[in-house]
Amino acid sequence: MKVKKVAVLGGGNGGVTAAVDLKTKGLETSLYELPQFFSNLSTIKEKGGALLQDDRGEEFVQIATVTDNIEEAIKDAQVVMLVIPGFAIETFAEVLAPVVEEDQVIFMNGAAAMGCVRFVNKAREMGIEKRFKICEANSLTYGTRAFYDEAKVELSLRVEKLFVAAYPKEDTEELLDACLQLYDGLVAAENIWHVTLENGNPVVHPGPCLLNAGRIDYSNGDFWLYKEGITEHTTNVLRGIEREQMAIGKAFGFEIEDAVQSRARRGYFVNEEDDLQELFNTSPVFTQIKGPTSCTARYFTEDISTGLVLWADLGLVAGIPTPNINSVITLGGTMLQRDFREEGLTLDKLGFDGFSLEDLIASV
Repeated sequence: MKVKKVAVLGGGNGGVTAAVDLKTKGLETSLYELPQFFSNLSTIKEKGGALLQDDRGEEFVQIATVTDNIEEAIKDAQVVMLVIPGFAIETFAEVLAPVVEEDQVIFMNGAAAMGCVRFVNKAREMGIEKRFKICEANSLTYGTRAFYDEAKVELSLRVEKLFVAAYPKEDTEELLDACLQLYDGLVAAENIWHVTLENGNPVVHPGPCLLNAGRIDYSNGDFWLYKEGITEHTTNVLRGIEREQMAIGKAFGFEIEDAVQSRARRGYFVNEEDDLQELFNTSPVFTQIKGPTSCTARYFTEDISTGLVLWADLGLVAGIPTPNINSVITLGGTMLQRDFREEGLTLDKLGFDGFSLEDLIASV
């Protein structure tokens, strides 16, 4: 498949960045946002594009189609790329599944949250029985921020390595070939479980943020997790969660990259030799990222509910104890007065209730 056009769905930081960045690579792009949030893109639509600032300088990049009409957005696109938060997957599936063609590649570009399985499950729930060509990355392909009122993108990193798998895994080679025309740092994962367990956000965000909750509240939005919240002692909690993540991965047959390896290989760290705390505190990319600005931010809510809750479930099936993961789920829920185990992503909600470890591995 020769990719000439990419439809970017999702008008957040990553979506706006993808629309302008891929255009600079010679691809035609369109940018779609749900009608209820489309006003966020009004300046970009009015100007016909956005200013891209990166290590190469500044360039105004035109986007021919900025729309809240899904049919218009995906028309003639070989790849339909969803750059959306985990909690929005079902919402976008409701919009996209009825109109996407079976030969269009759906690429979920963001923090992995079993998006492929959830998309297909939602389509089936709607009575749609298409044979979707769908794949997912373990993280976003950019370190970036978009400024909507200025129609401006500050792109600090094009990620150098990400894992991608299709659902089912037999489609990975075909779909990866298409996605490599967009990003040359993509590598094949074993399957969707591998991709999900390579999402580093549940390791780095909820535990350290929970320990910094008082500071986040007191700062009134002036908090920098990577510069000030990653310390000797919060790193100990991060490492505890990481050990459990890697043990679950090993039970599934994968060697999961640790926090240093994954971020160094993506390009966020300059090497793999220094201390993890120092690498975060001095990262030229992470030190530019402010937040979280509140204890209800996605670093808490999304990374617990669609990350740690599922990992705890996988640990139970694999026979891997997860005391640190369970502690963050419990304390995070108590702090925010939410039942993350009830509302979060579980094997039952994914349609895998009662599956053995072997069944789970074979299912994707």
